[in-house]
Amino acid sequence: MTEIGKYNRLKVVKHVDFGVYLDGGNNVEILLPKKYIHTILHEGDHIDVFIYTDSDDRLIATTETPLACVGEFAFLKVKQVNNIGAFLDWGLAKDILVPFREQRVTMKEGGQYLVYVYLDHNTKRIVASSKVEKFLGNTIPEYKRGEQINALVYQRTDIGYKAIVNNLHNGMLYHNELYEDLSIGDIVKAYVKTIRPDGKIDLRMSDIAQNRTTTLADQIYDWLVISGGESNLGDKSSPEEIKKIFHCSKKDFKRALGQLYKERKIEISQDGMKIV
Repeated sequence: MTEIGKYNRLKVVKHVDFGVYLDGGNNVEILLPKKYIHTILHEGDHIDVFIYTDSDDRLIATTETPLACVGEFAFLKVKQVNNIGAFLDWGLAKDILVPFREQRVTMKEGGQYLVYVYLDHNTKRIVASSKVEKFLGNTIPEYKRGEQINALVYQRTDIGYKAIVNNLHNGMLYHNELYEDLSIGDIVKAYVKTIRPDGKIDLRMSDIAQNRTTTLADQIYDWLVISGGESNLGDKSSPEEIKKIFHCSKKDFKRALGQLYKERKIEISQDGMKIV
C-alpha cells in the first residue's frame, strides 16, 4: 500500500511521453513526471520516490527531496498568504498549506515557523500545523538511559533548549551541560538522561560513557595536583593498584588518561604520568 507523504519503493509499469507510471497498489498507477527522471528506467525496475498530491489532488511521484515528510517537524518559510491560509516552501513544486485554524500565531509572508507535517485523512491532502504541542507526547516514551536520539532544537529558555525527540516527544537540553553552541533549527544527536513522570525527556549532548570518562579524568588530574604533579601510577599499572586509588576499571582509567593526554594536560611515560 502506497503511503502518501512518505518515500515508497515502487515498480515501473509503463512508459509515456511525459514520464513513467508506477504501481501504487490496488490497481492505482502513479505518474513520475519526466523532469524527475534522472536515470534510464525499464518496465519492472523499482525506484524510490516521494508520493504527494498535485494541485488537482492526483497522486504524483517525485525524486525531489521534501524538507519534511508526513510525521515530521521542520522550520519552513512562508511563501504566500491568502484567504485559506499560509503556503510554505517545503522543497517541492507544490507548496504546503497551513490552514488558519492550524496556525498558533498568524503567519506572515517571509516568516519562518516550526510546523508538523501530517496527512488530512478526510481530504487525503498533506498539510501542516504550527500548533506543534498537540502532536508531541502522544505515545509513552520507551527509551533507555544513554540511548542516542535525534533532537530538533526549537526554543531557547532560561534553563536550556527545548527539543523535539525523534519527532515524537518533548526534550530539554540544559545550559549547564552544554559544551557547544546551539541554534534554533539545529538537528543534533543527543542522549537520553532521564524520562520525567510527565513523559518529557532530559537530554545531554554526550553519552554516559563519555561523561564517566570526563568525571574520572577530572579526578585523576586533581589527584595529581595533590600528589605534587606527578606519579609512578600509569597505564602500565596493575588493575588492583588503579582500583585501590580510583575505584574504577583499568579500561576506564586508560580512557581517562587518554583524554587528559589529548587535552595536553599530562605527559605519559614508562615511569608514570605528570602534569604538563
